[in-house]
Amino acid sequence: MTASTSRPDQPLKVLVYSDDVDVRKQVILALGRRPHPDLPEVEYVEVATEPVVIENMDAGHIDLAILDGEAVPAGGMGIAKQLKDELRHCPPIVVLTGRPQDAWLATWSRAEASVPHPIDPVELARTVVGLLRPAPAHL
Repeated sequence: MTASTSRPDQPLKVLVYSDDVDVRKQVILALGRRPHPDLPEVEYVEVATEPVVIENMDAGHIDLAILDGEAVPAGGMGIAKQLKDELRHCPPIVVLTGRPQDAWLATWSRAEASVPHPIDPVELARTVVGLLRPAPAHL
């Protein structure tokens, strides 16, 4: 379910995965409750372990996932690749990379986008809004 298929009164569910609570908090603080007026409010699902990421994504209630590529023991890029390979309807994924030069690894993981550490709130919000905003209707 993405913003284009969810009801406007329903919050968007964004999964934020990192083994580091500070990274999760940075992401949530950067995006806030409503990253754009065109979008419903965001409800965050904070996750610190790979099995809980898989469980939440399998349940099908996540609209977008933000995965920390630097997380240990399971990095977000490997998890993204697994999710894209195994889920029939995988929501968009943003991977947080260790540095801008690692963007090519995010491409390998089949993530729709990547944002480097340290997290730039403007870049992260622009990326997330671009993935969650409803596609324009074609006439």
